[in-house]
Amino acid sequence: MFESAELGHKIDKARFRDEEPKLRAALLDAQFDFRENGKFPIVILISGVDGSGKGETINVLYEWMDPRYLSTLAFSTPTDEERERPYMWCFWRALPPKGRLGIFAGSWYSSPIAERIRGTLDKGDLDQRMDQINRFEAMLVNEGALVLKFWFHLSKDAQRQRLKAIEKDPRTAWRVTKESWARLKTYDKLQEAAGHVLRMTNTPWAPWIMVEGTDDNYRSLTVGKVVLDAMKKRLADTRDQNYPVAPPMAPKIDSLDVLTALDLTQKIEKKAYETQLAKWQGRLSELVRHPDFKKHSLILAFEGSDAAGKGGSIRRVTAAIDARQYQIVPVAAPTEEERAQPYMWRFWRHIPRVGRVGIFDRTWYGRVLVERVEGFCAEADWLRAYSEINDFEHELHNDGAIVIKFWLQISDKEQLRRFKEREKIEFKRFKITEEDWRNREKSEAYHAAVCDMVDRTSTSTAPWTLVEANDKNFARVKILRTICERLEKALFPEKLKEKGKEK
Repeated sequence: MFESAELGHKIDKARFRDEEPKLRAALLDAQFDFRENGKFPIVILISGVDGSGKGETINVLYEWMDPRYLSTLAFSTPTDEERERPYMWCFWRALPPKGRLGIFAGSWYSSPIAERIRGTLDKGDLDQRMDQINRFEAMLVNEGALVLKFWFHLSKDAQRQRLKAIEKDPRTAWRVTKESWARLKTYDKLQEAAGHVLRMTNTPWAPWIMVEGTDDNYRSLTVGKVVLDAMKKRLADTRDQNYPVAPPMAPKIDSLDVLTALDLTQKIEKKAYETQLAKWQGRLSELVRHPDFKKHSLILAFEGSDAAGKGGSIRRVTAAIDARQYQIVPVAAPTEEERAQPYMWRFWRHIPRVGRVGIFDRTWYGRVLVERVEGFCAEADWLRAYSEINDFEHELHNDGAIVIKFWLQISDKEQLRRFKEREKIEFKRFKITEEDWRNREKSEAYHAAVCDMVDRTSTSTAPWTLVEANDKNFARVKILRTICERLEKALFPEKLKEKGKEK
């Protein structure tokens, strides 16, 4: 894999002086067109062996292009804030918006490769992480991003000579550390681990570009021309960048589905409700204050029919939790800032740290519900969203997050009653809008979308809980009980095993 980067590529000074100004001018022109286009971001990953010119390459790009529209993101040892969230969180937040170019000095590949070299990550786990990365990069590309991945290579001897030369020069000596020489000793392990990673993640949508790092002129011209060609091709390509990664919807043969199967007549009388409410609120309060909860985060996702009682249910949940421990995230139409990022970005940035609770009033499922039904996105967008959402929730689960999703369902008759009630009560009028009435006209389309959503995203790690919400008391108790039971299962798995043995 690395053979072509050990051939001794070299560009003489005369040729470099001739080509450099032309390349710089072309890059600036392309960057201007890219800014004017403003429809996609560029993500450049800079990886490779120590001393191969990664830092110098970044400096060259800043010199040759307009630095006002570039950003460099450097990642090293995770901060406390980053360690308390999923591994990918720091990269999710750092993605450049549309119309900007982001250079990642160190990326989502750095830690898996380092862990593999140290022997703390076995091959099976490494392969699993690479599969997740492939899916993440596919999502970025499907969102319109141009992803360029550079691996800067040096032979072992070339790396040793390079480090000595850098160390000898007083202007650059600071760049060579004890860690640099230590990593030289693990060169063979790096080549083995990196070779495997590059092979697994060399995808058609985000291929690796191998660059020999021995000669500065060759390295700079190579990277500059790759970036230029990629920008020009992407700007000239007017085709839809999205493509579905999910099979088409299965036809409905009969009227039975997960929503019609619900018994919406279930209810709890007031006295029993008050007893049950106090019981489960008290239990929830204990669970989120338990020492073991500090190892987890709790993510509550609320979706449901208009007027189904999401707000009231959320208030009963928060009544049991210290206000300093939770955040409610109300989701509405995306802002301009959010539209400039991948769809999931607006949710990524609100992921709670361990020991905290994040409550989403409407969620990332908007893409497969309202955006699907209202035509706010292409079919390919919402079709691929199912797998992207599953990947996201799986990432949360692997990091220790407890993801609990609720769909609150009410009958058409009950919804109509609540709509009219809201219009009559002064302090509830703000809850009813013309959009709510329009949505009733599309009830069948929303019904189908909800059923498809449950079928495709109710997983073992993040199952859907369907809540019969015609009776608000019944719905609130069911939600609280579900949260407590899921928390107990996550915090005290041994107790559940013991109960299973007793049975």
